[in-house]
Amino acid sequence: MPADPGSYVPPHFRVSDDAAVLEFMRTYDFATIVSPSPEGLVTSHVPLLVRQSGPTLLVVGHVARANHHWRLMDGTTLAVAIFHGPHGYVSPTWYATAPAVPTWNYGVVHAHGAPVADDDEAFAQGVVEELVRRYEGDRPDSWRAQSLPADFYGRLLRGIVAFRMPVARLDGKFKLGQNRSAEDRRRVIAALERDGSREATGLAEFMRLRAGV
Repeated sequence: MPADPGSYVPPHFRVSDDAAVLEFMRTYDFATIVSPSPEGLVTSHVPLLVRQSGPTLLVVGHVARANHHWRLMDGTTLAVAIFHGPHGYVSPTWYATAPAVPTWNYGVVHAHGAPVADDDEAFAQGVVEELVRRYEGDRPDSWRAQSLPADFYGRLLRGIVAFRMPVARLDGKFKLGQNRSAEDRRRVIAALERDGSREATGLAEFMRLRAGV
């Protein structure tokens, strides 16, 4: 997919595998949406659905009606949805080779497009219920929106605005030490695993999957 000209992505960190980018977006789907406005940049943090509609990739979500961000979603104002993945500090003491300096390893995907707010209640209901199914899963006691009283559920739906954004450009960057030797990357993974924190363990797993070791 075409690269984002606004992002610095050295060739060894660029993700050229579209399937890997889509998998990343669906896995790390709590995203930051940024839109320009006359007063400056506007941001919202929302879980997003990643849908394929024929040849068009869509990201879909909703914001509170009280959040004026949706008023910028007019189908012409460009925005970027930033999907954040595992990340963490890398000490130069973990490398086999020297000299070296500290760095930060991470994965991120930028999805660019012009989002469109859709005030149709049925569309908002579909977005909400798909998100609920995704996160509730198939556990025996899973919650469903249909369990709410109809009038209460209706008021909640009227309190949000759903949107869709056809993705015009995608850019994936996995900065995982690909510019260093395989031995250095293995040592970083081992050090992260020794750390044992959830963040370090997640980054180690991501490096095993995506850093070619």
